[in-house]
Formats: sequence, C-alpha cells, structure tokens
Amino acid sequence: METTFHHRSFALAPGRVFSPRATTERLVDTALELIGDEAKTVADVGAGSGVIAVTLAAANPLLEVWATDTSAAAVELTRENASRHGVTDRVHAVQGDLLAPVPIPVDVVVANLPYLPDSLHDPRYNAEPPDAVYAPGDGLGPYQRLLNACREGKLVSPGGLVVIQFHREVRAADCWQLEDLRADLEKRSLAAA
Repeated sequence: METTFHHRSFALAPGRVFSPRATTERLVDTALELIGDEAKTVADVGAGSGVIAVTLAAANPLLEVWATDTSAAAVELTRENASRHGVTDRVHAVQGDLLAPVPIPVDVVVANLPYLPDSLHDPRYNAEPPDAVYAPGDGLGPYQRLLNACREGKLVSPGGLVVIQFHREVRAADCWQLEDLRADLEKRSLAAA
C-alpha cells in the first residue's frame, strides 16, 4: 500500500506502522523554513514510516537525518522509503527510544509522537498501532520526555531547535527555552480532554 506525502510516494504498512496524515506536511514545511538551505543534522523522533525524515533529506541535500522509532517495523519501513527516494546515505533509521539511539548531537529535532491519553479511544485510529497513537495518563509523557532530553544539551547542539506536531498544530522552540512550549502543551492537553 502507498500514500502521497509532500508530493512524494511512500510505502505504508497499515496496522503495523502509523500511516501519515496530510496535516503533518505543515511540520515538514516549518522545519524546512527554519533550517533554510544550511547543512544541519536532524533527528526525526518517532519516525514511523519515515515520511518526515525522507522528505526533509530529499528537499535539502545538505541535511543528515537520524530517524528513530521504538518499532522495528517502522525502522524497516523508513529504510525502505529512504531507498525509494535515494537518500539512504543521509537518512539513518535506528531503533530506540526518543534521542537515545542518535550517536551525535543534532541541530534540529522534529517529532510527531503519540499524545492522545490512553483512556481516550478515538475510532478514527482503529486501524493504527495503539502505541503510535496513545500515551499513558494525560498523553503528554512522550513529549515531556523528549523536551527533557532536548534540554539536557548532550544530544542537541547549542542553539538547537525542536519542532513538534501536537493536536494537528506545529510548535517550534529553541531547545534551551522550552518552558513556554511545555506550558502550551499542557494547556492544549487540558483543553482537548
């Protein structure tokens, strides 16, 4: 099965790997705008099918992208999609949690992580792997852990950015000024509940 994302064709694995949505194209657009035409190292955290990582690399030949996911099926699919678009030399798909498998500091972190509370069942996502949609408790755990990892400074270069999608909206912040972003996520989570 296939889909079109950002004017490119990608392989999918329905039921095994989350299928990308058109709303995530705004995340890619925002990241590309912030990066410009510079050479950067990017981490796509929770890469899923790899559409974000591959699209970024295809759009900017100066980017090196580390695509991480806890799912072996997602890592495999990301590699397949990177090969399809000729960017395997710059898209490194690795299995692991958040930024842990990335061996070098990155300049930009992009993420579209699970954020719906596990107590909230949304029938629109019945065909998706539950761990790609739902997070324990209020749903903010994965993003809070990512923001904490970004703040530690060992994994993100000075002046690094984080760009995330949360409830179909894109948010960006300097990795060392994350309190406003954290407060915004908590406020939006409460409003959505």
